[in-house]
Amino acid sequence: MAKRIVFFNNKGGVGKTTMVYHLAYMLRELGYKVLVADLDPQTNLTAMFLEQKRLEEIFLGTNQMLTITDLMRPVIEGEGYKGVYVEPVQEGLYETSIHLLLGNLALSAYEDKLSSSWAACVDRDPYSFKVVSLFHRIMTDATKVTQADFVLIDVGPNLGAINRAVLIASDYVILPVGSDLFSLQGIKNLGITLKNWRAEWEDRKGRNPKPEEIRLPEGKMQAVGYITTQHTAKENRPVNAYLRWSNRIPQTYKEYILGQPNNDLLEVEQDPHCLGMIRHYHSLMPMAMEAKKPIFSLKPADGAIGAHFQATQKVYKDFKKVTEKIIAACQ
Repeated sequence: MAKRIVFFNNKGGVGKTTMVYHLAYMLRELGYKVLVADLDPQTNLTAMFLEQKRLEEIFLGTNQMLTITDLMRPVIEGEGYKGVYVEPVQEGLYETSIHLLLGNLALSAYEDKLSSSWAACVDRDPYSFKVVSLFHRIMTDATKVTQADFVLIDVGPNLGAINRAVLIASDYVILPVGSDLFSLQGIKNLGITLKNWRAEWEDRKGRNPKPEEIRLPEGKMQAVGYITTQHTAKENRPVNAYLRWSNRIPQTYKEYILGQPNNDLLEVEQDPHCLGMIRHYHSLMPMAMEAKKPIFSLKPADGAIGAHFQATQKVYKDFKKVTEKIIAACQ
């Protein structure tokens, strides 16, 4: 069964979308089939994967059922579920191992509907259960179509009703976190929020009026670790300015996400819950975006020459190490 992993932090600007993009390609590199779900209304992940021509075909075309809002709309409007579409990520002449559930800016328009449906589930309303569990149904069908081993989910940086519906449909939660004061605050917020959402969903699941017809997600939402992002490194270690905040993450994560006593004084590099430390790659990132490929796949023909090309090999090692830790954590 595919493992659904959501990358979630209500603190924006931590490089979450870029991380998901690179992890998808590294999982492919390690031999896995990947479904990427762009459930952030900003739609940046969809734009990263697809060429401009294809984006225009999708978003300027008519009468197509391609994006996440197209798939949701019939159920939201009471017409019934119409099925799923997944976009293959083109990889030359090879059969693709990466598929994409296409994002859409219009997804944010469903925030209120998901919020009111969440409340109405308490009253055993069948329509509301269908709406709240819609992300689960779409990802279940998309996984069957693609035979994916992993579903990587990108969501927006907030604690709203869309993210709540996505989170209850997820197995695992990974926190991308920056090394600053507000990222620590974000960890505290997420810990409280995840605890509340698990309890509220557990209560609602038992109120499903048609369990044979409406299949609900378990609402597992298991936190398996965090990844620090965008630090500047010196001799392969984050510089002291970043370590000052990074070294406070292990205690904050343990206390607020795991709900365990905060007795240890582990530094971030020794913390078993730290799945990796992704540095700031500076000029390599715009080069990768221009080439429409991950940094570690850049070639001299893409502009990665000399020290730049050597740096791409270090990026490969960084993401391979993080990806292998994620695979192990989600067993």
